[in-house]
Amino acid sequence: MLDLLLRSRRAILPEGERPAAIGVRDGRVAAVLPYHAGVPARHTEDLGHDALLPGLVDTHVHVNEPGRTDWEGFATATTAAAKGGVTTIVDMPLNSLPPTVDVAALDAKRAAASGKCAVDVAFWGGAIPGNLAALAPLHEAGVRGFKCFLADSGVPEFPPLPDPEPVMAEIARLGSVLLVHAEDPAHLRPAPDSPRYRDFLASRPDRAEVDAIARVITLAERTGARVHVLHLSSADALPLLAAARARGVAVTAETCPHFLVLDADAVPDGGTEFKCCPPIRSSANRALLWDGLASGVIDCVVSDHSPATASLKLTGSFGTAWGGISSLQLGLPLVWTAARARGFTLSDVVGWMSAAPAALAGLDRGAIAVGAPADLVRFDPTAESSVDPLLLAHRNPVSPYTGRRLTGAVRTTWLSGIPVSGARRGRLLTPARIPT
Repeated sequence: MLDLLLRSRRAILPEGERPAAIGVRDGRVAAVLPYHAGVPARHTEDLGHDALLPGLVDTHVHVNEPGRTDWEGFATATTAAAKGGVTTIVDMPLNSLPPTVDVAALDAKRAAASGKCAVDVAFWGGAIPGNLAALAPLHEAGVRGFKCFLADSGVPEFPPLPDPEPVMAEIARLGSVLLVHAEDPAHLRPAPDSPRYRDFLASRPDRAEVDAIARVITLAERTGARVHVLHLSSADALPLLAAARARGVAVTAETCPHFLVLDADAVPDGGTEFKCCPPIRSSANRALLWDGLASGVIDCVVSDHSPATASLKLTGSFGTAWGGISSLQLGLPLVWTAARARGFTLSDVVGWMSAAPAALAGLDRGAIAVGAPADLVRFDPTAESSVDPLLLAHRNPVSPYTGRRLTGAVRTTWLSGIPVSGARRGRLLTPARIPT
């Protein structure tokens, strides 16, 4: 007897899309069966023309709690995630206070999250100057890897690493992964106090990303560390990444919905809701990022959900506004709308937004497969809507997507085989070593 049987003519499975019936027992996928299979179950549901996807895994989320919960918190962030079909998030070590740079700070973050989460939550640790000795205890305490900056992070309690090589050597020894905000400070200028987006864009040129990524690749080859390039915005770095991977360097990369959907020419003067670091670039650059996804040089699409209060975000000046875009709830329809127009499939989107991020963080999910958690999403791939910020669940509903027409809508999100509702059933994921 199954607890749940879901029939879908568009089940997105590891081998591709096909009709199937998915059986769930004790919170996990117990069977992947032919669509018409007759199996006793306590509840059976036919999804009609809607697709059945594995829950998305978003490995780049700034929850900010504790310390800056007026920017975002676990209750609001995970509610937004569930509404967007995201069933697992991995929380970044900043901008919480304290940042997750030692075990005491990790304990504080776990305490803050306990009982508040609508979806499952894992944690990254942070690598900053002076905490090299804290990396091994954090690894043993269950963080999925470590994040560092090569340039100013925007918050003083999380300074950049002037020399990441010792950290990479330690991460290689641990069998972990280093996530790098890759911008070279030598090529960055202070953001001008200006309402003009082109002034801000000029302060963070492509060269800053390219040179930083080249340095990261060199150090990864030297130390044997596994590295991951965060929020790639400049397509100029794609040849470097492709060549490094061809040489066997353990380097992966992600990009974000805002880099795949938005472009610099569409950012209005004073439109500081569009500000992020690295910045949104040209439409020609955007097309090359899609080529990077198609070729496999870019592995993941994740949100870089980085909210702040409206007073910090909507200043009208790109010099003073907080840099970050919130898209936890919108990522799937944003990416699907743009992907289908370019001939990509739902299987492609699931690979970028579920399977690859799960692999990055060493999580036992990301696909509809026997034994995996029954984290599932009913998705209507043809529904159309306009983005209304009042319907967004994250704490500060500021969005550059207001009024944008999107295709695709999440109808139901199941966590461990149970529909996500008001209950806070999300788990803080147990420690597990990331495979080398």
